[in-house]
Amino acid sequence: MSGHSKWSTIKRKKGALDAKRGVIFTRISKDITLAAREHGGNADINPALRLAIKSAKAANMPNANIERAIKKGTGDLPGVTFEDLLYEGYGPGGVAIMMNILTDNKNRTLPEIRHIMGKNGGNLGESGCVNWMFEKKGIIGFNKSDTNEDELMEAALDNGAEDIISDDEEIMEVITMPEEFASVSDGLEKAGFNIQSGSINLEASNTVKVTGKDAQTLLTLMELLEDHEDVQKVYSNFDMDEDEIN
Repeated sequence: MSGHSKWSTIKRKKGALDAKRGVIFTRISKDITLAAREHGGNADINPALRLAIKSAKAANMPNANIERAIKKGTGDLPGVTFEDLLYEGYGPGGVAIMMNILTDNKNRTLPEIRHIMGKNGGNLGESGCVNWMFEKKGIIGFNKSDTNEDELMEAALDNGAEDIISDDEEIMEVITMPEEFASVSDGLEKAGFNIQSGSINLEASNTVKVTGKDAQTLLTLMELLEDHEDVQKVYSNFDMDEDEIN
């Protein structure tokens, strides 16, 4: 299982705890902000934003929070200027880590991220040190409980998708090229499929197996990075066995 898929599965399993901790709104807001940052604030023509807003409404996020997240992404918050950055580095066990950063003060953000990495078995690297290990892919998620896999496969391929991954217990994922994400999403929505999530992510071309103490330290590091207010998305190429996950 790829690092993206493994980390996505772990986050879903931790979802109930996140909700109790009040983290769920923050993470949905990040999805909205990143989608608006990359493809604009009009949900009618931005399927990633449309899907993020759908998740926000399902979680009962107030409209004011949604609007603020969109404006943060489009740069329309009065008196605030954001920079869109990409940080790269290494985690425990030598895994590659990449982070989408959106910050109004990189002189604050950079040392904070470096501190988190250094305290948890990782280190930031130079630009380009690991990004060659990843490629952009569109990821569209569906609940297995209400989706016919054969019908989804046929419709997805008819609409230009690359593949379907079904190795998660709850979610099936349609994989697309980045430039085909919008058309595939729109086509599947029009075909009547209930899309649960969708975004452009970085997928690792190969994985690094981590075990034992490295695995536990890595999970802590990934959570701390995701919880940082300026980190929009975290990607890694790790793989680990299910029994390593608490």
